[in-house]
Amino acid sequence: MKASVQKYYGNRLRVRACGWLVHQGAVLLANHAGVQGSHFWAPPGGGIEFGETAQGCIKREWQEETGIVVEVRDFLFACEFIGNNLHAVELFFAVTQTGGRLQLGTDPEPGAPAVLRGLQFFDEKQLQAQKKNQLHGIFSLSVNPNEILGFRGYFKL
Repeated sequence: MKASVQKYYGNRLRVRACGWLVHQGAVLLANHAGVQGSHFWAPPGGGIEFGETAQGCIKREWQEETGIVVEVRDFLFACEFIGNNLHAVELFFAVTQTGGRLQLGTDPEPGAPAVLRGLQFFDEKQLQAQKKNQLHGIFSLSVNPNEILGFRGYFKL
């Protein structure tokens, strides 16, 4: 992990809200550099700000990172990750696109290092071809985007 990422995100609890968008059997993922080496693919989302709802966070983060306007639908599942001096609790919601167009945006948290490097829809075969350490931990349970859309509960990754 890059020292700049560690400095901003490490050694503290971070509560994140993430959107799960499946289109034609493929899920949209954002490439984050410096988290697990040069590539780390995870669903778009980010840290919930004080006074912000999880749904509001997802709408804001998706607009900033992907250029897509989303409607936040059902709560799907929660994940907790503790490791590499990171501690994150992530809330996943199904989202649908209601506007905008896909374009790489920014991760504008003040003082945070820029980590966004790309956006891509991945189907099951493309996910299987990725190195496991370059994918969000939820893919250790399944690489089928539609199956994950059906997940419910709490997962310790």
